[in-house]
Formats: sequence, C-alpha cells, structure tokens
Amino acid sequence: MTEQKEMPQNPSINLDVTVTWHSLPQQDVLSRLDSQQSSGLTSEEAALRLAAFGPNELEEPPRTTFLQMVLRQLNDFVVILLIIAAIISTVISAVEHEPYIESIAIMAIVILNAVLGVVQESRAEQALAALKKLSAPDAHVLRDGHRITVPTRDLVPGDIVFLESGNYIPADLRLLDAVNLRVEEAALTGESVPVEKNAAAVLNQDSTIGDRKNTAFMGTLVAYGRGRGVVVSTGMHTQLGMIATMLQSVEMEETPLQRRLQQLGKTLGYAALVICLIVFLAGIIQGGSVLEMFMVSVSLAIAAVPEGLPAIVTIALALGMREMVKRHALIRRLSSVETLGSATVICSDKTGTLTQNVMTVTRLWVDGQDIEITGTGSSAEGEFLLDGKTVDITKYPAVRTALWVGALNNDAELERLDGDDGQSGYRIVGDPTEGSILIAAAKAGSLPDQLNQAFPREREIPFDSERKRMVTVHGIKAARQEDPSPFDGNGTAKYAVVVKGAPDIVLKLCSDYQTAADTPAPLNDDHRSRILDANDRMTQDALRVLGVAYRVVNDEPEKLAADQMESDLIFVGLIGMIDPARPEVRPALEKAARAGIRTIMITGDYPNTARAIAESIHLLRPGHQVLSGAQLDEMDDAALNKAVEHTDVFARVSPEHKMRIVDALKANGEVVAMTGDGVNDAPAIKRADIGVAMGITGTDVAKGTADMVLTDDNYASIVSAVEQGRIIYANIRKFVYYLISCNLAEILIIFLPTAFGRLMFPNAERTVLSPLAPIQLLWLNLITDGAPALALGTEVGDPDTMEQQPRPPKEPIINSSMRLGVAIQTVAITAVTLTAYAIGLSHNELYAETMAFLTLSLSELLRAFTARSENYPLLKIGVFTNKWMNWAVLFSFVLLMLVVYVPVLNPIFNTVPLTWTEWRFILPLLMIPSLAAELGKEITHRKALRRQAESLS
Repeated sequence: MTEQKEMPQNPSINLDVTVTWHSLPQQDVLSRLDSQQSSGLTSEEAALRLAAFGPNELEEPPRTTFLQMVLRQLNDFVVILLIIAAIISTVISAVEHEPYIESIAIMAIVILNAVLGVVQESRAEQALAALKKLSAPDAHVLRDGHRITVPTRDLVPGDIVFLESGNYIPADLRLLDAVNLRVEEAALTGESVPVEKNAAAVLNQDSTIGDRKNTAFMGTLVAYGRGRGVVVSTGMHTQLGMIATMLQSVEMEETPLQRRLQQLGKTLGYAALVICLIVFLAGIIQGGSVLEMFMVSVSLAIAAVPEGLPAIVTIALALGMREMVKRHALIRRLSSVETLGSATVICSDKTGTLTQNVMTVTRLWVDGQDIEITGTGSSAEGEFLLDGKTVDITKYPAVRTALWVGALNNDAELERLDGDDGQSGYRIVGDPTEGSILIAAAKAGSLPDQLNQAFPREREIPFDSERKRMVTVHGIKAARQEDPSPFDGNGTAKYAVVVKGAPDIVLKLCSDYQTAADTPAPLNDDHRSRILDANDRMTQDALRVLGVAYRVVNDEPEKLAADQMESDLIFVGLIGMIDPARPEVRPALEKAARAGIRTIMITGDYPNTARAIAESIHLLRPGHQVLSGAQLDEMDDAALNKAVEHTDVFARVSPEHKMRIVDALKANGEVVAMTGDGVNDAPAIKRADIGVAMGITGTDVAKGTADMVLTDDNYASIVSAVEQGRIIYANIRKFVYYLISCNLAEILIIFLPTAFGRLMFPNAERTVLSPLAPIQLLWLNLITDGAPALALGTEVGDPDTMEQQPRPPKEPIINSSMRLGVAIQTVAITAVTLTAYAIGLSHNELYAETMAFLTLSLSELLRAFTARSENYPLLKIGVFTNKWMNWAVLFSFVLLMLVVYVPVLNPIFNTVPLTWTEWRFILPLLMIPSLAAELGKEITHRKALRRQAESLS
C-alpha cells in the first residue's frame, strides 16, 4: 500500500511517502512506525501524531449553495436571451404605457425552467458523507499497554488495532495477526467472496489492492475470524480516502444534450440578432420610424427565440424520468435521461451486475459423474442434471452424501424468507461459500437443521490458511429407515468425522473413496488421478472447488488426536461453486449489440473467473482479449487507447485503472456508461458520461455519485433504460423540429413583408408591414406551439428504436435530414400564412393580421400530428393514438377561438371575429404544411425501402 500524499512529519516517527507497507516484514513496519506490538503507542505520542496527521476522517468539498444552483440554471444562452427580451419588452411597455403582458409571460417561462431545474439538482451529492458512514464509529486499540476503545477519528499511524467478526476496518492496517481472518472487500475491490488474510505474508511491491493478503483497508468488513493490525494510513491517505480525493477531482461534464441545446440556442440567438439588424436598417431605409422599426425588430426577436424550448425540454426530461422509474431506473439528474440513449459503450462491473452476487453450487463430481445443479443461489428450487437430463437425486445417494458432508462441516446458517409473490427463499448468514453448500443441500431435500439434529456437532478444528481444511466431528443418532445415513457403517459407529477443504489436501488424507452406489472402495492411483483431473476441469471453468471426505469412528471426540481424525478418510466428491451470471443478462447483451452498443466487463475478480462469466453470456467476442490490472500498469495512455478497442474484459483492476479505461474510451470518441455498485466504482462512475449504480446491492457512495440508480439491480434494466433514453432524445428532436420549423416560418413572415412589403403587397396602405403583432408571436410560441410540443415528449417511440446505431456524439440535434424537413415546412407555413395575409388586406390590416394569425396557428396545430414520427407516416402510427396530443391540440384550439371571438380579448391580441367568408380561404391553406410533411416522409420511406432491397439483392 503506497502512500500517495505527503503527510505531516512528526519528530517521533519517520514516514517515507514511497513506502509499500505490504512488501515489508512486520517488524520493519513496526520499526518505521515506532510502535510496540506488545504495548502500542503511549497516549502522549498518540496525541502528538493526531495533531501532526489530523483526524482519521474524510474531508468534504464545499457544497453547492442554493444561489449557485439558481445561477447555474440561468447560465444558458437561450435563457439569457429571454431575460434580455423581457427587459426590452418591459422598457417598451413602460414607454408606450401598455400592459406588461409580453415581459411577464417571458419571465414566467424563465422562472418555471429555473424552478424545475433547481428542484432536481438540489439533491446535494452524498458520496463523501456515505464514505464517512463506512468508517466504524469506534475502534479497539492498544495504548499504554492496555486495550481501550477510542473514536475512529482519533486513530493515528502506529496504533495497534484489534479486529473481530462484524467489525468495520477503521483505517488502513498492516496485519500483525490473522486467525481465520476473512474480510469482505467487495465494495472496494469487487471481489465476490470474503478475502482470506495472511498476516505473515510479505508481498511484491506491485501487488494490486485485491492481492494484498497482509493488509486490511478502511471501510471493509470483517466477515469471519479475528486479528490485529498496525495503522499505516488514516483519513484521506487511506485507499478509501484516495477514492474520495478522486471523486472530488472529477469535474461534472456537460452531457451531449446540454452541449447540443447550447449550440442550437447560440445559433438561433446570433441569427436573430443579425436578422433583427437587417430588418431594422431595411425598415429605416424604406421610410419607417425608428420606434416603429425597433418594435418590429423586437417582434422578430420574439419570433426567432423559441421561448418555450427550455421549459419544454425540462418538462419532457422530467416526464422521461417518470417513465424511467417504471423501467426500474431512478434518474438523479434531468440531463442524464438523454445521455444514456446516446451511449456507445457500457462498462459493467461483474459482481452483482452481470452476476447474481450470490455464490451458488452449480456442479458436483462424484465417482466420475458430473452433476449440474440449476436454480438461483437463494432458493431451494432447482434440478439436478446428468448429461443434460433431469435425474432423481434419491437414486444417486453418493451425491447426497457429498452435500451432507458439506452441510455438516459448515458454520453458515439459512434464514427462510417468504416473498410477497408467494415464493420462498433463504438468506445466508455467514460465509457465502459455505451458505451456497447449504442451499444446494436444501435443493436435495436435506435441510441444515434436520442434519444438525441427526448429527449434532461434538468437536471441530476450524479452517485456517495453512491447513486449508476444516474438520468437524458429529454424533450419529439412529437413522430413519426412509432416509438411511452413509455414516451408519456397521451400525456400531458412534461418530462421524467430516472434512472439507482444498481438494488436493483432502485427497492426501484419504485411503478410500465413495462409489456412485454410496459404498466405500479402495482409492488407487488411477482414482486419485481422475479426481485431480476433475478438479482441474472445474477450476478451468472458474469454479471455486472444495473436496469433501469423512470417516466413522467409535472413540469419543475428546480422545481423538487431530492426526487420528484426519487419517484413512473416505473421499466423497468435489463441490464446485461460482457467482453465476444473471439469466436475463445474455438476451440483454444481445439486444444492446443489435443497437450498436458494446459492453465491457470491468472487475476486481481474477482473469479466469471473469473470462468464464464473459464467455458464458457471450460478452467476450471472438478475437477480443482479457486484460489484467498488472498489464494495464505496463501501458501508457496511447497504448491503452488502442487496447480498449479489442478488449472486452478487464480483470483484477483498481479504481485508478477504471478511471483510465473510461478516459481511454472517451478519448476514442465513445459515449461511456459506467455501471457498478461498490465504493471502488464511484470515481469511474462520476468520470463517465453517465454513471449507473445498483440500487439494492449498491453502496451509498456509488448511488450518491451516479446519474442513474437501478432499483432492481438488473442488467436488462440498463438496456431498457437505453431504449427509453433513445425515445426521449427522439422526442426532443421531434419537438425541436416542430418548434424550429414554426419559428423560422415566423421569422420569414415578419422579415419578408418588412423588407419587401411594397413588392409583395403593392396595395397595402403602409410602407412597413408586420403581419403579426408581438403579443401574437408570443402566444404562438408559448400556447399554440408549447402544448403540442410538450405532448410530443410523451410519444412511445418508433418500432425500430433499438435496431438503430447510436447517434454520433458530435451530431447536432438538427441533422441533414431534419434541415431538409425544416426548410420544406418553413416555406410551406410561410407561404400559406402570407397568402392569408394578402387575402385579408383586401378588407383591412386588422382582418389581414387575424387571418394570418389563425392560418399560422391552425397549420402549426395540424403540423404537430405529423411531427409525431420522423420516419413513419401518420396513418401507420395512428392519427389519434397519443391521447396527450389530442388534448393539447384541443386545448390550444379552444384558447385560440377565445382570443378571436371573445370581444374583450380582441384589442389585447389585435384580432377581429371572422366569418365564413374568411374561413373558406383559411381551411384549405392550413392543410398544406401537413400534407407536405406526410408526402416528404412517404418519399423518404420509399427511398429507404429501395436502398434496402438493393442491398439485399
């Protein structure tokens, strides 16, 4: 464990910041820390070191204030333009002594957008607070020769700490003693089973965190045994602290959607300013007054800026968040909804994400027979298969004997759980490896409680790392006739000695083996070779393998020496277990692949285990490789950038490795989603374009850092979230397409008559014409366009959403195909509106404005239906299948009629009630833009079918 930061110096110790504590013998470690194993530090020395090194706690960065969150919401180009427009409108209203309707409406949109954004962003990140929770509140230490309890924050380098089962490790420790000590490090390293510690080991300097068997890390949990260690790092200098430092150093990046909307807003804003200037100058040249032309320019600015766009995007994302919850995905940041839909790579942790995070016995070997066991690791439901066929386990007594031995020689317990769905399962209490054997025995009909009652434990020799086996002695009670015991022997045996441990070690203690018929037979060299070959096959499949054996004796346990109990054993079989892949992962991976999304496994587990899981779910593709953390350390960034292109599995990696992998993928232009559940995943989760944490097994740190939390820990939910993300982005494109085409049409409707009024309308009374008043333009942008645009955000998506390739990260929202559609719609809407205006001028300007206003409004409402799909004709998706669109159009239509036909509103909105004489011109005109849109989709669809047919031929 290398110290990464310079620590304050204290006269009583000399801490070298480059020291690797795991590579030093215990006495050298104690000497460097000036600590005594027998008495620990003195209270005075501890106080001096606490002053020098600081408290053993994690530092938090300054939190974002409410004002900062509000300013962040307002720091948007379009929002700034709206604020400027509102200020100008207020000044003009004050000068003209008119109501402040326009300015109030614009500011209402700004405030609504800010409130929605702050509400979502105000969930302050709890990552570092959660990291602090992982620290134990108190620690048992040796000071002044006495064992005392001190607050964890008061620990200092050199303190001697006592560890017991159930304790959180309070700081980074170099172990001095380890008695059957196993530590749960999954949250830090991704290791799926507790790690067995060896205090006497002296390791290589370059050993990875997961391989440091002589070290215990802050925030991990003692799962079994006891031990002692000397504190070598505290606070921000621990491995947990280094992760906290990385979390603080990772800056939150803008999502692709944010960048595209900023780009679109700036483009519209700059274009509006240029056009406003042109219109202003052109009007002055044609004889218009300065104030009149300024008002026309303001009208043009209102037409150019889609006032409702920021709020509509925010609301659409919020609606998408609600839909995500239905798909078991909880979104913590609005803008992250879309980003997942543009992901090109999913970097997934193995343990608990691709796998079930439950050790499960999947294979037994007894006398040449490989028995496969199905079912999950927490349920007693499962089948036993031989050569792929289900077998009656009662006809294979030797198999059940192997499970009996494993279940008796076992310190784990099962707690029955009754699910809400009527299905029951078990919760494992104790070591997950031993618990998996109990589950397997339960699948065979042998419950632990019944076995322990029939064969009560009388004596035991615990497992330790040197002996690599565990021995228990059980009394033999009278066996039931319907359930004969293999331990009965000749009927006079009183005790059974059962052994479980490393297969090669157990085999050496055996003189006989259990045949398939459940009777002992002499063990010769051929049988030993077959057993070892079976063990090799199982380990090559990444199974963790234990050998089981037994013997029956008449002597009382107290009279038996250890060598007597462990001699002349009968070898029963091999038990193979693994943390298996989730059954739903493979089809989810295939669906992601069809959508052009690559999945990479990143795990702290061993390469062979990772490879076996990856191959079983078809994640590891032909020609692609598995890389270890040690190999990553030998690569520079350029080499890693190349390696990630053909690497599907990264194994035995550290938090720093994960961040480098994410950086390499992003350097190659990928949009990266990083999934994980442990503390070790948090920095990479934050570095990725979108971080995804597991909601059930995930640590608070991972969930606090992530953009999205899966409420069911199901990898399939990630793919479902990708699909919904694509739908949301497609919906955003739809209403951007809809709003921009409407706004550009409004710009031309203002610009053309202003610049070329005399040429277009030679019979008009005025030189400078403006077919629409500012209040009408604002009404169009907020009411007429706003409600249907919002309804477009509720579309369910096209049928081929997950058959399309991910969007290029740099592709603008308005791509080439949309630009053509926008151009067609802009021309069509402009033409019909100005035609209606020209017809109305034959009566007077008020009638002309009203006819233009109605034609433009109604054509945009009909256009909203055709905007529901970019590729599919309206008749194919169904005209009225989106109920929200139906209500939105009806709502806007009713309000429009009120504006035209309620007398009190006529002077405010510059309208006049129209008769059938005017409507007979308006009705055919308003149909033209929608017909043009549908015709364009039909032409595009036929071209696509023709290209597809040509490619197939």
